[in-house]
Amino acid sequence: MKACYLIAFAQSHSDFRLPELQSISEIHGFQIHLPKDPDTSRPFMVVELDEEEHAFILAQRCILIKSIYEFYARGTTYEEVHEMNRSNRHLWERYVPDTSFKFIVTGFNHTIPQRRQRDVIESFAYMDFRGKIDMKNPEITMVCFEEYESRPAPANGPPRKRCEDDGGFKEVFFGRLIVEGTARQLVGVFDVKKRAYFGNTSMEAEISLLMANQTLASPGKWIYDPFMGTGSMAYPTAHFGAVVFGSDIDGRQMRGKGKPPGVIRAATQYGIASRIIDLCTFDVTNNPWRCGELFDAIVTDPPYGVRAGAKRLGRKRELSEDKKALYLQHSQNPRSDDQPYIPPTKPYELSNLAGDLVLLARYLLRPGGRLVFFLPTVTDEYQEVDIHTMMCEGMEVIANSLQDFGSWGRRLITIRKIATQKFSPPSFQHVEEDAMDTHVPAHRDFREKYFQGFSRGQCNGDQAGTVST
Repeated sequence: MKACYLIAFAQSHSDFRLPELQSISEIHGFQIHLPKDPDTSRPFMVVELDEEEHAFILAQRCILIKSIYEFYARGTTYEEVHEMNRSNRHLWERYVPDTSFKFIVTGFNHTIPQRRQRDVIESFAYMDFRGKIDMKNPEITMVCFEEYESRPAPANGPPRKRCEDDGGFKEVFFGRLIVEGTARQLVGVFDVKKRAYFGNTSMEAEISLLMANQTLASPGKWIYDPFMGTGSMAYPTAHFGAVVFGSDIDGRQMRGKGKPPGVIRAATQYGIASRIIDLCTFDVTNNPWRCGELFDAIVTDPPYGVRAGAKRLGRKRELSEDKKALYLQHSQNPRSDDQPYIPPTKPYELSNLAGDLVLLARYLLRPGGRLVFFLPTVTDEYQEVDIHTMMCEGMEVIANSLQDFGSWGRRLITIRKIATQKFSPPSFQHVEEDAMDTHVPAHRDFREKYFQGFSRGQCNGDQAGTVST
């Protein structure tokens, strides 16, 4: 039988909340019933679950959940809250006779004076709990939340008083604490600053954990990162039980200095080195894969040129016929003092990279597998059709979450393979199309737009400093 539960979210990455809830419920094979028009900007959400056990599962895996409550009442006034709470007496009356309890009244975006906290608690006296009040180890904890609108601090004049506008809440929620969220502790565990090996493009811990949840990482899953870098995606996915294979065109990023390789050193720190299957150096457009449908998920943060540019094998300019003949002659008669050959590379334009990544995923993913990656976009230019310019037959977008930096942002795109037939390896050949007949997505030539300050002046340095590329 379905029951209502109140979720209190951490105040970060609000656009990522629903995809994470849906992903975790899919991993564990249960359904979460969301409101008809969920407002992800608000800190609270009432959902329906078939079993209370599902609330514990969500709290143990969802990075953005602070706590979950058995939902009793809500209202824009306390009169509405009490009326609804009385109508739901069957939910809480079993605790009336002899259950020890604690009662908490708290505000979101507001500090409630202690005197009014007591008044609110006393207004629930009709519940007539006869058990012992225990502030340290109660059997149940009843919580009343007052949600206030966000109020920016005044630019000039005296600062706002601590309890200013007390009682002017937007809505009140009331319920019994079921479980505190434990997954958020992993943000500290995977903190980049505490990691044995990291680089200037390492993804921050919270985002990498959210990406891992989007892959449905769990024991028995095989996950691939084609732009491995310093391994930020590998650690949380392996922590959740998946085995990981990584590759990069620049092996130095994965190896670092010393032995074992930097990625393996960090994986050892987290106790998941045995789940890193292998690390290989190759260009993703000239890959060694000779059969498809290998992986359950592909997760990556492709380089898009702000801190590190994307590269692929090839020359920026084709060699003349004379130089080609000279290189051929040299390859047939190498000198004894020659250094190891380093193949030339050329820039990899982001819109081409994104389209190729989807094609590669269609080839390498098993049916139902997921591709999870970040795509930077210019805020003023972005349109929904931008995502469709990189799509291909057999793949569908199931989540598109924005991390907003103002004049630009990056979108966490989750794409599922819905096709069941096998596909040939992609050729990664790009044909220039007539610009008049083709939609230009907001992520095309992103690097150039970024360094030109987009269309509204220079990009904010603090914003740019928070992003890995």
